[in-house]
Amino acid sequence: MAWQRSDNRQPNQLRPLEFQRGFTRFAASSVLTRCGDTAVLCTVTVQPGVPKFLVGTGKGWLTAEYRMLPGATPQRGEREFMKLSGRTQEIQRLIGRSLRACVDLQALGERTVIIDADVLQADAGTRTTSITGGFVALSSAMDKLVQDGEIERSPILHQVAAVSVGLLEGEPFLDMNYPEDVAAEVDFNVVMNEHLGIIEVQGTAEDGTYSRTQLNQLLDLAEKGIEELLEAQRQALRIL
Repeated sequence: MAWQRSDNRQPNQLRPLEFQRGFTRFAASSVLTRCGDTAVLCTVTVQPGVPKFLVGTGKGWLTAEYRMLPGATPQRGEREFMKLSGRTQEIQRLIGRSLRACVDLQALGERTVIIDADVLQADAGTRTTSITGGFVALSSAMDKLVQDGEIERSPILHQVAAVSVGLLEGEPFLDMNYPEDVAAEVDFNVVMNEHLGIIEVQGTAEDGTYSRTQLNQLLDLAEKGIEELLEAQRQALRIL
């Protein structure tokens, strides 16, 4: 029996996506990103100075921090303070790598950009939503640096977006929610730029194996979803 989506989406259909820019007042930029029932607040801070290994190079740095608020899931999660879980560390490194891939660090100058991704509500896809929304927040913050005369041009080289895909009952599905994510035999997170160049693929077989044909199907589906996410980003940023 084929898998039936609880929200009646087609297998190749994204969840409703919304970017709410300027959600907070004091950050360089902020975007509340909603992907279905997942909601992530992405804020950007720009600070002078860089890590020691970059001092004197003229290059900047970009890093990310990711947290899930205690009330983001049906059962309250514990706050993470000094000791971060392996999952949290892995996700925030993924967010940082993905967004660094779209930035000319030389054009940024010796500044550090920090992307904070705080999950307000989780229904799967929190890391992909953090990347997709994080790009909108990052692009807005870089435009503000240009407008304020801090830098001559935006260091943004590419768009970046991310989406999950997986196999349910042996068939490929796009942008899985939590019940689908739990049930999936294969689960992938795919990050691409506007040329559909792959930045990162995280994938594993949760139950059994998958074929090369199925892998190609999943990547094709991810491309379709990411093209739609990129267009939504452009609309949010008013990029023609």
